[in-house]
Amino acid sequence: RGPSCGQVTRGSVLPKWAMLVAGALMGAGDVIAQQLVEQRGLHGHHCPRTLKMMGIGFCFVGPVVGSWYRILDWLIPGNTKVVAVKKVILDQGGFAPCFLGCFLAVTGATNGLSMQENWSKIQQ
Repeated sequence: RGPSCGQVTRGSVLPKWAMLVAGALMGAGDVIAQQLVEQRGLHGHHCPRTLKMMGIGFCFVGPVVGSWYRILDWLIPGNTKVVAVKKVILDQGGFAPCFLGCFLAVTGATNGLSMQENWSKIQQ
C-alpha cells in the first residue's frame, strides 16, 4: 500500500500537486482578503495581485514547505504522539520564523519594494 495523499515517503520527489495546492490556496486567500476583508467588490478586484500570490505559492511556498516536510520526516521518522510533538516543536521553533522572514522578503521583492523598504517591513 502506497502513501496517502498527505504523506511523503523517504526518497520520493516533491509531488507536483503540493505546488499546485499551495498556489491555489495562496490565490484563494488573496481573493478572500480582497473581497471579504478589503471589500473591493468584483469590479475593484486587483487580479494581478492575486496572480502574484498564486505565483509565490507555486514557485516558493509549495516547493519550500513540501521539501521541509520531507526533511522533517527524514530527521524524525515515525508516527507516534511523541514524534508529532517533536516535529511541531522543530517546525514552529526553527522553520517557521525563518520561513516567515523569507516569505516576507519574497513577497516584498515581488511587489517591487527596495531592499531597504523590504528590510524595514520585515523588522516591523
